[in-house]
Amino acid sequence: MSYPNQNPYGPQPGQQPNYGYPQQPPQPQQPMAPYGGYPGGPVPGMQPQYPMVMPGAVKAARVLLFVLSGLNLIGLVLAVMGLGGVSKASHDASTYAAADDITAMNVGKGLLIAVIVIIVIFTATAITLALQFANGGGGVRVGTIVFGVANIILSLCTFPLGLVHTVLGVLVLVFVAKDEGNAWFNRPRY
Repeated sequence: MSYPNQNPYGPQPGQQPNYGYPQQPPQPQQPMAPYGGYPGGPVPGMQPQYPMVMPGAVKAARVLLFVLSGLNLIGLVLAVMGLGGVSKASHDASTYAAADDITAMNVGKGLLIAVIVIIVIFTATAITLALQFANGGGGVRVGTIVFGVANIILSLCTFPLGLVHTVLGVLVLVFVAKDEGNAWFNRPRY
């Protein structure tokens, strides 16, 4: 007993192969560029896999970082003015005030100095990250995400005054964490 043909779409016994189909000449093959033309740029006629221009959401995050640093500079000026006022008050009251009042003023000066240091660190970080958006890689994206989270946490500690910082930190975090932000920061550098 013979088994049926294992290929039901192939030529049946007694038929000619490719019967009924016109023969076509072989198509010439296009030469392929290795690795998509990486050293010289994208291959003509192909869509680039990575954005060539900074996406709008990433630009918005960059602008928001500059806005945050501007607000921090305003806060820095206010904190330095407050430190000057507390220092002057502690100097004037040193002869007439009790020891507890002087201690309270020294603690106030210490807190204002700590606030000034934190403001300077956050301002410098925001400006540095914003300036690196054009040529930075994945580290700039991760640094911006960490900065956004730290900004949100710190602004929640000073909630009524830090509401604007909270909103701007959330927006920076969302804009950088989007897919187009990921594509921008993970693009190849030429």
